[in-house]
Amino acid sequence: MPLDLPLRAPAADLLSRYRAEGLRRDQGFGAFFDEHLTRCAPLTVRIWSRSNAYTGTVGAVHDASRRFATGLQALGIRPGDVVTYQLSNRVETLVTLYGAALAGATLVPIVHFYGPHEVRFILEQVGARVHITAADFGSVDYRETIRVVRADIPGVEHVVLVGDGTVPGTQPFTDLVDAAPLSSLPSVDPDAPALIGYTSGTTAEPKGVVHTGNTIGAEIEQLRRYEVGASRPLLTGAPLAHAIGLTSGAVLPLVRNQPLHIIDRWEPEWVLAIMAEAELTSGSGATYFLTSLLDAPGFDAHHAELMESVGLGGSPVPGAVCDRAEGLGIRTTRCYGSTEHPTISGARNSDPPELRKYTDGGLLDGVEVRIVDDDGRDVPPGTVGEVLSRGPDLFAGYTDPALTRAAVDADGWYHTEDLGNLDERGFLTITDRKKDIIIRGGENVSAAEVETLLLRMPGVSETAVVAAPDVRLGEHACAFLSMIPGHEPPSLPAVQDHLERAGLARQKWPEELRIVTDYPRTPSGKITKYVLRDQLRREVEEPGRG
Repeated sequence: MPLDLPLRAPAADLLSRYRAEGLRRDQGFGAFFDEHLTRCAPLTVRIWSRSNAYTGTVGAVHDASRRFATGLQALGIRPGDVVTYQLSNRVETLVTLYGAALAGATLVPIVHFYGPHEVRFILEQVGARVHITAADFGSVDYRETIRVVRADIPGVEHVVLVGDGTVPGTQPFTDLVDAAPLSSLPSVDPDAPALIGYTSGTTAEPKGVVHTGNTIGAEIEQLRRYEVGASRPLLTGAPLAHAIGLTSGAVLPLVRNQPLHIIDRWEPEWVLAIMAEAELTSGSGATYFLTSLLDAPGFDAHHAELMESVGLGGSPVPGAVCDRAEGLGIRTTRCYGSTEHPTISGARNSDPPELRKYTDGGLLDGVEVRIVDDDGRDVPPGTVGEVLSRGPDLFAGYTDPALTRAAVDADGWYHTEDLGNLDERGFLTITDRKKDIIIRGGENVSAAEVETLLLRMPGVSETAVVAAPDVRLGEHACAFLSMIPGHEPPSLPAVQDHLERAGLARQKWPEELRIVTDYPRTPSGKITKYVLRDQLRREVEEPGRG
């Protein structure tokens, strides 16, 4: 049965304004896809994969999606029923995404690395009726997850298996695609849940973020007007089960009338080879996607030319990374948003370099922002405070109503828990995450401030500064550094000397240093700092682990 949630809605005056500004189309997610898939039918769809490669057309994927929608209806799926999927980037993932939307289902993507515990939590919370998955992807085996779903979640009526082979309790994906194409789209309420994205932030359980046809439609229209990045097609590496990958890989190419190019594994040297072969751009998204290409063997001037302009967001974007890219001739723009409020601000290619590189841009159409102090009072322009936002693309609520009440106030302002400032020109700069502030002996230390300076050390590719337990001070800063290949890592005294020469107060210097080759990350490439903090805490509690 359809998901029944107490969703929030914008106030009447805001709705009127959004409609007047063309930011609320009252169109379902399926109707949007049907319109754009039809228009883009001749364009290429290519999945770059060593095991599940595909080359075809948008029209062929559209036809398979319409057949899949009919197959879902044959399983009893009606508008509002929940369909979940846990798949890598492959053509069946596109067919599932488009087809479930065409059938009017509420779609719930699940990132590929979630295990049985997280998948069970999500499926039970949303009341899934159909779950679509594969037997495995690389070293990840989904058979135990499938067993748990079939044994312990009776509400899941069908588990659909993509790929070759059989797994007990599943039915083949091909059975659904063998149906006749959907003859007509079902009627769908554009204010009903259309897509639920789960975030894996600092909470014990993932949070389900509910978007409707109208909030998704507003985001798409805002991005259409925003229009930044390179003019050539983008090779997308973020998972199609994550907001960034879904938007950049499956939605925006249709809006921009461009072919779809998607890769299932982010292997930087392979990405560079594909870019050169197919004349594609890449590197947009979280900072990691850019820096991993710049650091990869084989990166050359031709790749920089292909990456004429990259849009960075989804994780902190240090100015030093932008400086490095621009020194190679790659124009950078920064943007800011979250699963809850997808794109709040963004710089444009036409903005002056200092605004493109060192701010997160101006507000997108229809978006409002307030910067407030700890008491909820608005602060003057240029003053750092918590960022509150609202707009036509703001989510309709969490799957847990208590979380919605805590995050969105009575006037519709979403409390992001990010710290930033808004200048007189209307440009927003995110300075920190509330949870990333290190409280050393009662004094606040900004992790982002320290990270920005560390990235200016020769050879440093990426860094994360987090709070480490301190018996005397409560917390102190620990710096994790990764190096550009061929560069020797610095010592802690060398790091502190660099920060002293940069003018940073001594109490803000890291008092621990870890050299790493990789970081724990979210699917979008963002470093999961809470994992690093937990690692440091366990080392103190269990001596010998580190």
